[in-house]
Amino acid sequence: MSRSPSPSARPSCRRRRPDAAAGAAIALAALLAACGPAEEARAPEPRPVRTVTVTTREAGDTVALTGRIAAQDVAALGFRIAGRVMERPVNVGDRVAAGQVLARLEPQNETNAVRAAQADRAAAQAALTQASNHFERQETLLAQGWTTRALFDQAKKERDTAQARLDSAEAQLKTADDLLGFTVLKADAPGVVTAVGAEPGEVVQAGQTVVRLARQGGRDAVFEVPAQVLRTAPPDAEIAVSLTDDPAVTATGRVREVAPEADPVTRTFEVKVGLADPPEAMRLGATVTGRLRLDAQAVIEIPASALTRADRAPAVWIVDPKTTTVALRTVEVVRFDPAKVAVAGGLDVGEIVVTAGVQALHPGQKVRLLGARP
Repeated sequence: MSRSPSPSARPSCRRRRPDAAAGAAIALAALLAACGPAEEARAPEPRPVRTVTVTTREAGDTVALTGRIAAQDVAALGFRIAGRVMERPVNVGDRVAAGQVLARLEPQNETNAVRAAQADRAAAQAALTQASNHFERQETLLAQGWTTRALFDQAKKERDTAQARLDSAEAQLKTADDLLGFTVLKADAPGVVTAVGAEPGEVVQAGQTVVRLARQGGRDAVFEVPAQVLRTAPPDAEIAVSLTDDPAVTATGRVREVAPEADPVTRTFEVKVGLADPPEAMRLGATVTGRLRLDAQAVIEIPASALTRADRAPAVWIVDPKTTTVALRTVEVVRFDPAKVAVAGGLDVGEIVVTAGVQALHPGQKVRLLGARP
């Protein structure tokens, strides 16, 4: 006979149903949460930067450039013929006089050529003497009627031929004498030896530099000048030059020569300043400083900390005031020092330039100007 469940068992089954419903609700809520849209990533905060507004000012600054002392007239001297150097009695730094021997070549071949030319001239002279005597006899006989016109003409022809051979022999002797003289290299003017290109015993070619001579007469101060300085320099300006290691030694001068083409590496122009009565202490090769007052002009100056690089060129970060984003722009720098930079092109008045934090920026980045509300 089956027994009916006790009353106490039924209530326990009814208590488990609400617990199962609660678990299903929690699982459904978790599923719905997983299927919902992901939370959007937070936008980066604008980067705080310091800036300046571009302005111009009238400036007539003094430009100081470093250069060197050089001779106004430098000659590279060499032999006109090839040969073996026998001696070179001068060295770098020696002062030489006009006509002083600088070097010699071994002259054996040239001496032999002179002797051969002298022998040829003597033979030609003897032949001319014989032909002249024969012509004179034929001339006398013709006048007396004892010879023919044909023999007279033949004698005249032989005399003229002998004279031509003598002229040729004398020219060859002159050439041989010149070649012998070319074995001796002499100074064509007083000056100082600045370099040598061959030592005794070396075989040199015709035209090869053996001695470089800085002729006396004048000295230049040579500088490498940027193009912007050339454009702003006043015409025929007087330039003050002083020794870099002793500023008390000074001289003045004016531009004598400007290179027509810029140096392909530095993009600067070589400028030679002719010095008026330079002191003896300004020796060749000495380092000097030249100072020039530029004409007053409107220039743009920004802090040096604003300068960065883009594609190997100077650049700055510009802030767009409407979107407060930054963009990189290349500029043309005239001059700079540890505190400020003078800009010739690339910036306009009123533009905002970042001066602090430039290393951590990227194009299009949003920034916050320090002092403004975030």
